[in-house]
Amino acid sequence: MIRLNRYSARITQDKSQGASQAMLYGAGLTPDDMGKPQVGIASVWYEGNSMGTDGMSYSLQSRDLIADSIETVMAAQWYDANVSIPGCDKNMPGCLMAIARVDRPAIVIYGGTIRSGEWRGGRIDIISAFQSYGEAISGALTDDERETIVRRACPGAGACGGMYTANTMAAAIEALGMSLPYSSSTPATAPEKLEECRRAGAAVKSLLEQDLRPSAIMTRAAFENAMVLITVLGGSTNAVLHLLAIARSAGVDLSIDDFQKVSDRVPFLADLKPSGQYLMEDLHDVGGTPAVLRMLLERGLIDGDCLTVTGRTLAENLAPLPDLAPGQDVVLPFDSPIKATGHLQILRGNLATEGSVAKITGKEGERFAGPAQVYDSEEAMVEALERGEIRGGSVIVIRYEGPKGGPGMPEMLKPTSALMGVGLGDSVALVTDGRFSGGSHGFLIGHVAPEAQEGGALALVRDGDRIEIDAVRNTIDVALSDAELEARGNAWEPPPLKATRGTLYRYVKTVSSASTGCVTDG
Repeated sequence: MIRLNRYSARITQDKSQGASQAMLYGAGLTPDDMGKPQVGIASVWYEGNSMGTDGMSYSLQSRDLIADSIETVMAAQWYDANVSIPGCDKNMPGCLMAIARVDRPAIVIYGGTIRSGEWRGGRIDIISAFQSYGEAISGALTDDERETIVRRACPGAGACGGMYTANTMAAAIEALGMSLPYSSSTPATAPEKLEECRRAGAAVKSLLEQDLRPSAIMTRAAFENAMVLITVLGGSTNAVLHLLAIARSAGVDLSIDDFQKVSDRVPFLADLKPSGQYLMEDLHDVGGTPAVLRMLLERGLIDGDCLTVTGRTLAENLAPLPDLAPGQDVVLPFDSPIKATGHLQILRGNLATEGSVAKITGKEGERFAGPAQVYDSEEAMVEALERGEIRGGSVIVIRYEGPKGGPGMPEMLKPTSALMGVGLGDSVALVTDGRFSGGSHGFLIGHVAPEAQEGGALALVRDGDRIEIDAVRNTIDVALSDAELEARGNAWEPPPLKATRGTLYRYVKTVSSASTGCVTDG
């Protein structure tokens, strides 16, 4: 007989653990229950947000907090398996990091994407609400119109609806094999999402029977599959940070250069927001994530032999499922891509010796050069925008927003959306040691490392310095001599840390560079 309670038996069967058993009986378990496996349910749903405020300093930090919490409970309570139910960008990698560390049978159920809102006969979403701020600044919207958009943008439950970070990570997790087919594209309010939850029980039991662990699923080939899928879909730059961190937890060797290798050989095909017109619900309506994976498998771009949480290979899962709907235009054909290579580009140069991550869809152009307009915080840049000081042709620098300087590497969605709203999105570039939301679009370079707080070259840039960005040659440089950079560096003093106690201070003292995934476990 197959023993499913491999771990929980230490608590429920050992005669020396009578006190533990007494507490379980007190919680309502029966003698029969004591012989059953115990499955921990990690639910991370939430009804709030902090984008665009100082609260974003806690966002990336929460990824590691979630991972540590799930690892702690799973290990301390001797659970046999885990079902994680994340629904947003940081808690999704947080769950995967813990699942990889604990390495017991596990499955992820994505909370699902949100439906679109409606305004003036058109569809709107969360980015519409962000961009309405810049449109109001420019006079394109009245304040009443802006308020109406804000009220209508999010009509119900679910994670942000475009190919933003939550849907990017959901798609990556499905490609990794850690969720059931269609998990990443099924809307939160669709009946199929409830059915997925029901199916998860049988899937977990099967995983326990086979003792199929995440380490057998999240292999190097599976990570390659995930990188290929998010490249085709135009996924968020945050995927670079998160997949690096998950891979570290899984013991898989992955670097930022691996993303560049994928981008060099895989095209960008999906016309999804923020740079495109469609939402994740539209992709689901024309076949969903499995249909895209089938297309990639047929082209030989992914490895179908990778195991998944169904107990079958990826190819076996996809075999009975339909292709993309005939005539659909959500995902373009290979012979007419949005961009012949990937949108995620790893840039290096004297401004980012450890690397940076650019999101270049091709619609913004692939090269940009101009004088720097330098701001030491996101708030300072937004205030300058409100005063009308941002000039077309400039390279906007927002620094001291990295993992240590931010702290927590906050996302620059407010400034990027505001730039789009006021009509400057096509005429400026933005460079930061912070991050971008998956909803950001434009000529954007983030994750600059070393960060300014650590004395990276971004800290040495002054207003008017010429910055040159080339997403074909993958370079990012400030037009200063090595001698000038050295002289400025010798005169530079690090600003005081913004956090001097508590959880953010601990994060600052332990977090690694963005180029290695901002991990905190050494």
